[in-house]
Amino acid sequence: MCGFAGLLDPSRRHGEGLALAAAMAQRIRHRGPDDDGIWADPEAGLAFAFRRLAILDLTPAGRQPMLSADGRFVIVFNGEIYNHHDLRRGLAVNWRGRSDTEALVESIAARGLEETLARADGMFALAVWDVRERVLHLARDRFGEKPLYIAQLAGAIAFASEAKCFASLSTLDRTPDEEALAGFLRFGYIAAPRTAWARVRKLGPGELLSIPLDRVADPPAPRPYWHAVAEAERAACEPFRGSVDDAVDEVRARLRSAVASRLESDVPLGAFLSGGIDSSIVVAAMAAAGVTPKTFTIAFPGTPYDESQHAEAIARHLGTEHYVLPVSEAEAIAVAPTIPEIYDEPFADASALPTLLLARLTRSHVTVALSGDAGDELFAGYPRLHAAAAIWRTAERMPSAVRRLARLLARRAPVGGYPWGWFLSHLAARAPLTAAEAAQGTVQRWPPEHRLAAAEPPHIALSPSPRLSALRTAMLQDLRTRLPDDLMVKVDRAAMSVSLEPRAPLLAIDFVRFCWSLPDTVLTDAGDGFTGPKALLRRALSFDVPRALFERPKQGFEPPVGQWLRGPLRDWGEALLAPDRLAQSGLIARPGFVRRVWAEHLSGRRAHTHRLWTTLMLLAWAERERLH
Repeated sequence: MCGFAGLLDPSRRHGEGLALAAAMAQRIRHRGPDDDGIWADPEAGLAFAFRRLAILDLTPAGRQPMLSADGRFVIVFNGEIYNHHDLRRGLAVNWRGRSDTEALVESIAARGLEETLARADGMFALAVWDVRERVLHLARDRFGEKPLYIAQLAGAIAFASEAKCFASLSTLDRTPDEEALAGFLRFGYIAAPRTAWARVRKLGPGELLSIPLDRVADPPAPRPYWHAVAEAERAACEPFRGSVDDAVDEVRARLRSAVASRLESDVPLGAFLSGGIDSSIVVAAMAAAGVTPKTFTIAFPGTPYDESQHAEAIARHLGTEHYVLPVSEAEAIAVAPTIPEIYDEPFADASALPTLLLARLTRSHVTVALSGDAGDELFAGYPRLHAAAAIWRTAERMPSAVRRLARLLARRAPVGGYPWGWFLSHLAARAPLTAAEAAQGTVQRWPPEHRLAAAEPPHIALSPSPRLSALRTAMLQDLRTRLPDDLMVKVDRAAMSVSLEPRAPLLAIDFVRFCWSLPDTVLTDAGDGFTGPKALLRRALSFDVPRALFERPKQGFEPPVGQWLRGPLRDWGEALLAPDRLAQSGLIARPGFVRRVWAEHLSGRRAHTHRLWTTLMLLAWAERERLH
């Protein structure tokens, strides 16, 4: 786990390449405090800079940038390749060390980049320079666990693990991307390939961008080396045909295999444990692998959103070495102003606050932590996914007369009319509604009828597939948008801000493919009384943890920022939402409307937590941008 930055500037018009790359990398020292490295191809105008968080092979043999043994390829790489031992097999190489970086670059030299990416099971962002062909390759893992930003300069390309690196580039045009920011107000995150800046893009999950030296000024479009929808369709056409009991056994066996592959580390390793289903089944698999995991949770004593007692009960049952960090509300609130600095772009997931605190606790004991991320996306854990499928089925059967009625009702839908206010307005505006659009609609912050942004947000819903059910489409929509651009961003930036490597075993590629092959009925009715959201995963967990310890209403990890905005965060919010600052920001098309919503929230008449938090995060980001 590391961070990197680089510059491809054939004309040398932006400054000395190595110095700029090193300056960019210094801004992400938190991603790699253990070591650094630089490499350049002066003739091409290419420079790599690297920050290392040493996890595998702590010796100099694991240092980056790393050249292949034949000297053709140079790599900088952020992440972990969990099957790097498999990549090594069959290669006639005089190995210098044990790192996954070396396995990766030598596989690229022997098999080619695309075959290596197809074989790799891991989380990664990488940059590879082909010395012979004079081509820069940039790639990102299938599920967007690791970030990769690309800035277009005049006749040059800069790239980095975090967007804050580009503050070192005085020649970069930092004009905001108004459509992307409109998308942020709609959904609370910015979906790839957009970023908050018009001249900066994110490489999408499962994408590869190859830039020949003579195409730097006008680079080609990225291309997918892996197609999530095609994989999901293939799995749906070849469904798992065993019994429900067989499916439970397979989930347990495959998850244990995925977890075991993610236990390799030359530094201390542990796991996040919230007491929920996803983190609990990961920790149970760690215990089954013969390790005594160190587990970590935070507590908010005396508050209704404190789940620490549930985590402690599961930790006792599994025999982990458990650590709990009691956190006061004042400590959590104090984290809020740091979010724009840590996340670079506007970021509205309020669970970033406890995630940052949890990362700090965990890093004081270990360097690597396993998580239960993606359980909801793979096992239909969010009730809103089931609601989205129901909404889609309703829309499919809606006659035109009812659509006309919907148009009238939509005009009268209250600001807080989620999700049906959105549903009516969408239904009235156009048809047909797709299952993917329904899934997006259930996570909207400011819906279209409020017209809070002047620009229209980008369309990010997946195209309909006749091979996928409504529920599966809604799940896949989440996995392709909200997972990489919200949840993975949240965990990566929070953990890496304190030099902690997070690992998500549920995103092992073989495990994901198996989950996609499971019929919807098996996901939601797993026998033995397990029905509803995440039924199959809950039953699998029941073999290792008593049902009484985890069967309870889903609580989530989000603090009560709505209450805080009426109390300790009120002055902060009022300052950002002052009429003159709202008008001067140029980001809000209806400042008077926002002021009314703010007043309504403060009065307690209605709760507008998500909408206001999203707006405040946008305005806080804009304030920080003006400082650069």
